[in-house]
Amino acid sequence: MAYKPIWAEDPTKLNKMELIKLQKDGLDVIRTMIETYAREGYDAIEEDDMQRFKWAGVYEQKPKDGHFMMRVRINSGLLTTDQARTLAEIARDYGRGLIDITTRQAIQFHWLRIEHIPDIFYRLEDVGLYSYEACGDCPRTIVGNPLAGIDKDELMDTTALVHQVNGFFLLNRDFSNLPRKYKMSISSNIYNSGHAEIQCLAFTPASKMLNGEEVLGFHVWVGGGLSAKPHLAQQLDLFVRPDDVLKVAVGVTTIYRDEGYRAKRHHARLKFLVADWGAERFKEKLFELIGEMPSRGDDKIVGWKAAYFDGVHPQKQEGLNYIGLNVPVGRMNARELTELARISDEYGDQLLRTTVSQNIILSGVADANVPKVLAEPLLERLSPYPNRFMSRTVSCTGSEFCNLAIVETKERAVQVAQYLDAHIELDEEIRIHFIGCPNACGQKHIADIGLQGTLIQTPKGMEEAFEIAIGGILGPGAKFNEPLKGRVKADDLGPVLAQLILFYKEYRCDEETFHQFVNRVGIHAMQEKLSQLLAS
Repeated sequence: MAYKPIWAEDPTKLNKMELIKLQKDGLDVIRTMIETYAREGYDAIEEDDMQRFKWAGVYEQKPKDGHFMMRVRINSGLLTTDQARTLAEIARDYGRGLIDITTRQAIQFHWLRIEHIPDIFYRLEDVGLYSYEACGDCPRTIVGNPLAGIDKDELMDTTALVHQVNGFFLLNRDFSNLPRKYKMSISSNIYNSGHAEIQCLAFTPASKMLNGEEVLGFHVWVGGGLSAKPHLAQQLDLFVRPDDVLKVAVGVTTIYRDEGYRAKRHHARLKFLVADWGAERFKEKLFELIGEMPSRGDDKIVGWKAAYFDGVHPQKQEGLNYIGLNVPVGRMNARELTELARISDEYGDQLLRTTVSQNIILSGVADANVPKVLAEPLLERLSPYPNRFMSRTVSCTGSEFCNLAIVETKERAVQVAQYLDAHIELDEEIRIHFIGCPNACGQKHIADIGLQGTLIQTPKGMEEAFEIAIGGILGPGAKFNEPLKGRVKADDLGPVLAQLILFYKEYRCDEETFHQFVNRVGIHAMQEKLSQLLAS
């Protein structure tokens, strides 16, 4: 379906990136990368095309010396072992063996060079994988329930729905020029494994009595997002049958494409349009496009487990189990991914499942094979029973590779988690998220303790530091964490966090979570404690 870019009628109201996209669609750069830049080399790349590389899922990494990062879409986190082996081979051959799992269930490579890109595209396509539109102003990787199809806590298997929606939008030029990035989730897990409240568009499990019969379907959320100005998504008053999910997704995306803001790039996400319009007006506009739909039914979300699946758990298929493994801050190597594929082939269902908590799941393991899997040497590092703080630590890429980050995060996060595990015994998990810049790829706003990188002036000069925010949660009662005043030098972060956590441990009520404790004692009590620590 052809569309007219109505926003282009007055170019004076468009930001610079919008003008670049009008000159040449982001998807056009894929062919240019293959036919021109891969042959002519890094120095031939035009500045505007470097911006368009995002539509190929490619960013120039830090320092800007000819190396690139690539993100590969793993929709809903479902990955076959053949696909996993291909990813491992690409990392081994071109990416110095490095593999990261992102907070959107994608796989990320580093150290790629432009001459490598065509072969990587072809290898990915051979196994049904794509980096296309994993970045850029377009519909990105669809987040979902990594346990789809095997989950005792899902209303239905959403695998086919995710494939349907992904298949419609992928490389669809009617939707390849949106105002900014566009993030979707589709999940029927009752513990909100798709993190609905921080998505541009999310579908969550619901039911409704229609014509005297209970129908299983979805509720719809729009306008979530993080970065410097985070917004929780708003729920629309409509109930969606599974057969109508794609229709609703197309309608919402069309509104964003045609009505979204394009004057200021920092004010272009769907969350700003929804905040200005409100849920009711947005719903009315949606109905103009797709027709009216039933009003909301019964929410089936009962809580939030932050998409953690550590340990051995029974599947809904009798006699089969899934095993949740911890991948420290989402980083593994090619050999480890190859080994996981072998273990899944030998003992599981030839599938691996990535999570938004940057971890990985083995599934389809028969009861008799569970001890054999647990005895695999690889599970000593990628443990199903990780140390408490390491198990709940998430990190963005950081300044090691990211041009936007101002501090290192990955290694720092590992060091802090190890320090806390060595110095604190606790029977509660505390989620700690690190981000290196305000873009919040590490999703610090939803953490119990969110850490954002900054710089601080010291007698030695400028040093890396972190700002602390506490008390974030999704699900019923969702709220972003609240910032505390004061900056903690990076080298002091472990001891300072330890004292804040020990303060919680000493004064909490029985079985009180960190989030509940913060709500009870108030931000002022935590601020007072932090101020004391910074003054000492």
